[in-house]
Amino acid sequence: MSHKNSRSDSYAAAGVDITAGYRAVELMKQHIARTMTSGVCSDLGGFGGLFELDITGMTKPILVSGTDGVGTKLKLAFLMDKHDTVGIDCVAMCVNDVICVGAKPLFFLDYIACGKNIPERIADIVKGVCDGCVMSGAALIGGETAEMPGFYPVDEYDLAGYCTGIVDKSKVIDNKKMKAGDVIIALPSSGVHSNGFSLVRKVFDVENADIKTPVAELGGKSVGETLLTPTRIYVKPVLALMEKVNVRGISHITGGGFYENIPRSIPEGLGAVIDRASIRVLPIFDLIAKTGNISERDMFNTFNMGVGMSIVVPADEVDTALEILKANGEDAYVIGKIVESEDSIVIQ
Repeated sequence: MSHKNSRSDSYAAAGVDITAGYRAVELMKQHIARTMTSGVCSDLGGFGGLFELDITGMTKPILVSGTDGVGTKLKLAFLMDKHDTVGIDCVAMCVNDVICVGAKPLFFLDYIACGKNIPERIADIVKGVCDGCVMSGAALIGGETAEMPGFYPVDEYDLAGYCTGIVDKSKVIDNKKMKAGDVIIALPSSGVHSNGFSLVRKVFDVENADIKTPVAELGGKSVGETLLTPTRIYVKPVLALMEKVNVRGISHITGGGFYENIPRSIPEGLGAVIDRASIRVLPIFDLIAKTGNISERDMFNTFNMGVGMSIVVPADEVDTALEILKANGEDAYVIGKIVESEDSIVIQ
């Protein structure tokens, strides 16, 4: 598509460079091409992204949607001047939610709002989005980059996304079959992921402190580098697990930590008992707690603490579940059980 006749001197004088947007699209095309799947039936640049559903083998297909952003973790990207991984976070926050009900992600759309459209930076952001789409099997079929001078600082931007997935109604994970005696399995996180960064930024005073110097407690990585570690995407391991194991509940551990998220997948009358000693807490969380003098209760009520997702399975299927997850790259392990209780969760 040619844009050679599209140029507005007046708009440019107001701070919006239309041609920069075209340049950004050209730079991101190679990344978007990596995400294409058989269902995509529209080209980049149209007014809407088209996707053809394949419902072969499904009796009652249900579409499942999720939307989210990266939040103030973006401040770390600005400070570190590293923009090629936050797109993974954006995809992860959406697809990890969709998979909690058993849905396979189909396609993704992104939205970038910025103070100034720097094509190379926008392309870096979209590269990360495309990396996340490839990891989750979703196609990037559309998006929007909005240059908003005077609204955002020239060196800052916001990033949000939207995902749609599909699941057969008979395979929806809705916790109705969960019962006392079921076992809770943890899928490790890569770090803080994309939640709790308002507290993280306050604890480390990231805008004023040195976050680029290596820290011994973080294995020689800097605070900034560690905090920018992208959110893990659990789609493919969970889909593989669902094929052979009776999954009775999944929780994506995001803002609110254990206390808010794990109970969301548990029906009334049942509760989760978490073995605190089993949790493989990552060094970054120990450093946050120590530096900010934060209680353990607040840590578990804010962060994932090293557990990005929890999965409930029947006790007699635990070994099979662990084998499947490990075969799909997840160092999964047991962290607790489901009990009859009026307390939604107890960590002991």
